[in-house]
Amino acid sequence: MVKTQQITMRYGARILFENISLTLDRAKRYGLIGANGAGKTTFLKILTGEIEPSGGTVHIAPTARVGVLDQNQFAYENFSLFDTVLMGNKRLFDALKEKEKLYAEGDFESEKVNNRLADLEMITAEEDPTYEADVRIAKILDELGFDESSHSKPMSAITSADKFKVLLAKVLFPKPDVLFLDEPTNNLDLPTIAWLEEQLIRHEVTLVVVSHDRHFLNSVCTNMLDVDYRTIREFAGNYDDWYIAATVLTKQAELERDKKLKEKAELETFIARFSANASKARQATSRQKQLDKLNVESIKPSSRRDPSIVFKPNRKIGNEALTVENLAKSYGDHKVFEKLSFIFEPGDKVALIGPNGVGKTTFCKILLDELKSDRGAVKWGQTVQNGYFPQDTTDRISGEMTLYEWLRAFDKKAELGVIRNCLGRMLFSGEEQEKQVGKASGGEKHRMMLSKLMLENPNFLVLDEPTNHLDLEAIVALGEALYQFEGNVICVAHDRELIDAFANRVIEFLPNGTVRDFKGSYEEFQAEFKD
Repeated sequence: MVKTQQITMRYGARILFENISLTLDRAKRYGLIGANGAGKTTFLKILTGEIEPSGGTVHIAPTARVGVLDQNQFAYENFSLFDTVLMGNKRLFDALKEKEKLYAEGDFESEKVNNRLADLEMITAEEDPTYEADVRIAKILDELGFDESSHSKPMSAITSADKFKVLLAKVLFPKPDVLFLDEPTNNLDLPTIAWLEEQLIRHEVTLVVVSHDRHFLNSVCTNMLDVDYRTIREFAGNYDDWYIAATVLTKQAELERDKKLKEKAELETFIARFSANASKARQATSRQKQLDKLNVESIKPSSRRDPSIVFKPNRKIGNEALTVENLAKSYGDHKVFEKLSFIFEPGDKVALIGPNGVGKTTFCKILLDELKSDRGAVKWGQTVQNGYFPQDTTDRISGEMTLYEWLRAFDKKAELGVIRNCLGRMLFSGEEQEKQVGKASGGEKHRMMLSKLMLENPNFLVLDEPTNHLDLEAIVALGEALYQFEGNVICVAHDRELIDAFANRVIEFLPNGTVRDFKGSYEEFQAEFKD
């Protein structure tokens, strides 16, 4: 269905990958993975034709219907939700809109108009042979939570998260043969992610998807494409299958490298001892040839680097952690929630879940006094020191300070080594720590915020969607750090693997303004409230 031949991509002297030849088969679903900066999105853009490679070609079956997920959520502001989805099939959209115009304004005595209407009818029949496009679009929008009355609303009237849902509907509506998705779960709540998984599994599509959601990759993918050390290796199976296979290969590579390094050292020692000895000269020359053939550099472990996230509270929480009493918040006529009351005991690690727009971020902001509630009270325990990871982290970190200076500003008494260590744990090398914060990527800013939390050593963490922009290795490290953390956690998350890793309590915010408060793991929560 899709073939690449000798694809190479260079940026100046830097080579992202080279000589990539792959065949992506019909109805197989490929997860494209790799460390941040390895070239995943670049390779996806080459496949879609958005950018040209430095060398090589991409061939997609000429009869294949190709779908590419839009990344610009504001590109269709003047179109209705229904028309935006319909535009997923541009040929059908154009034909239907021209038909509407001709029927409204056309001269039916004109042979030209009637011939054009006949042509448009033919196009409509080819693109929608059962004449059910409107029914299918209404069904998709309904499944995504848009009631019928909202289908004619303009895109400008809905939230950014809802715009992204409509863009998903748009790319799935034509039932493409080949589908390219870049981070489709980033802006989605758990119910929509589950819906998307079901759609992708049911539809026979050649899929290439970039995602940092392990549960999604495990549920959807039949194959993995691993971008690492200037090449892309294909593995059969889902993410967990890849992880096992890649770990074995890495271990084998390390053992082979150690073996060759030992052999290299022995040969060098022999050559140094006997090269000047006439009786041993021939053997020394032979060993030199052996040494020249040893290509130790060709044996490399993975280029991935795992961050080391460790949250160590300055002090233990006493008998009281956090009490929320009769909290209420509205925006105009929209009531977000009312009469919310919780007692968070020491040791509670809470996953805060629910559809987008139900008030999870609002709740977190009220807890941290960034937003005032209409009614109610938030009472922190006297021994609590809270640390906050806001959802809009990327917007909050800006300016010309270096990464080191930015972090130092939060604790000017901290020793140089402590500051450097916190950044180093999040994979910022010495040179990278002198980078201006304003030039940092979204992923780098999220790692900086985690560095800040490690520096401050709070005993109560409030995290609002911390996994956005993080790669898989960082998400795994974060889950482990939250599990090991000897303090309290409230974390808004849509990553099910992360929730599974740390949560001993789940609070679900519901669209009607109420909540489900469940003490137990996420797996137990799902079993209790499975629809």
